[in-house]
Amino acid sequence: MLRVAVPNKGSLSETASQMLHEAGYQGRRDPKSLYQADERNGVEFFYLRPRDIATYVGQGALDVGITGRDLLLDSGSTAGEIAPLDFASSTFRFAGPAGRFRELADLEGLRVATSYVGLVGAFLRDAGVKAQLVGLDGAVESAVKLGVADAIADVVETGTTLRAAGLEVFGPVILQSTAVLIASDAQAAGIDVLHRRLQGVLVARRYVMMDYDVPVSALDAATAVTPGMESPTVAPLHDADWAAVRVMVPRGDTNQVMDALYDLGARAILVSPIHAARL
Repeated sequence: MLRVAVPNKGSLSETASQMLHEAGYQGRRDPKSLYQADERNGVEFFYLRPRDIATYVGQGALDVGITGRDLLLDSGSTAGEIAPLDFASSTFRFAGPAGRFRELADLEGLRVATSYVGLVGAFLRDAGVKAQLVGLDGAVESAVKLGVADAIADVVETGTTLRAAGLEVFGPVILQSTAVLIASDAQAAGIDVLHRRLQGVLVARRYVMMDYDVPVSALDAATAVTPGMESPTVAPLHDADWAAVRVMVPRGDTNQVMDALYDLGARAILVSPIHAARL
């Protein structure tokens, strides 16, 4: 059976479990359970701390896992990224007292507090900057005010928390992170099926199915607006002057596409969700 590591808590946990459910897998009934066997799909799920998942997968104890790209790189694990899963996105930046730092080189010889010592250390080494890293487990933005560090490296969302601590970002982006599917051997039996199923969930979330009727005279213009993945499905109607079109459309473009089709003369424009897909 395929052994899969799933985050048991934190920002990754709920969405990862929901994706697996939408992909047709049986999740745990008890939120405190650390193990769930899905005999029908030939999978065993192990619910672990997100920070530990890359280590378990890298050492071959588990075949595949879902974790953050930041946690994977920070761990130094030999596991590799198979595919991004498009949730839990975050941006890592350096920050320091307002007006003190302008560029990365300004950190030379100073103290940098972070919860991601491995990730930040590798970034600084690659940049040729020598700094002392101070490892903290959360509340990193307080390190400068409390005198533990001269600057920090942490996740930046709106910047509100940094500004409240008197800090501002500087230097290059350290990492654009997101949830990822990882494995030590991407060719291991069963991983390709899991990967396809999760990709199907992502497609279903990104696209909708659109059906509409359009005059044959406007068919070329309408299908230019809705080209689909390879090509739209076009069928004749009882009225020979009209055709029916079915096509996948990016979810975020739905209303703009409907407006454009209506202006071309299309009618009976219907939109339906996609529950699963294989491309």
